Amino acid sequence: MSEKRLTHLDGSGEAAMVDVGGKTVTDRFARASARLTTTSKVTAAITENRVAKGSVSAAARLAGILAAKKTSELIPLCHPLPLDVVEVDVVVTGPGVVEIEARVRCNSRTGAEMEALTAASVAALTVYDMCKAMDRAMVIGPVRLEEKSGGNSGHYRRTGDKEAGK
Repeated sequence: MSEKRLTHLDGSGEAAMVDVGGKTVTDRFARASARLTTTSKVTAAITENRVAKGSVSAAARLAGILAAKKTSELIPLCHPLPLDVVEVDVVVTGPGVVEIEARVRCNSRTGAEMEALTAASVAALTVYDMCKAMDRAMVIGPVRLEEKSGGNSGHYRRTGDKEAGK
């Protein structure tokens, strides 16, 4: 397997922002997910809207949307993107399991993966924050890119539980 050049390093190995000025503006899409594992007591409280701080899914959804919009302020070297839409779903999928999916779309010169990953991550952190009084041992992860399209690298879709880099 040939090694790819790291695009965020300059000729002397220092961190540098990628020049995307020559790239074509295309429709970009990214979908990321996060999982939070906790107790069945917590997921029941989320489902029944009995969490003392309010609606967990509504707060996490808003936090994820806001985080996507602020990605370039949070992650060094990320370009600010003109986001067309950010959607975040927060769903209890079983006892003790909360699944989060973030979808981002824009027309830009660079992809929206970081925005989708940031949205999913911050939404999961918000679930943790709102429910930590009930379970401080909650676990967030994995957080991962599920799909992306647009740009020169083409379409990517995760298949199964494929490990990164394999």
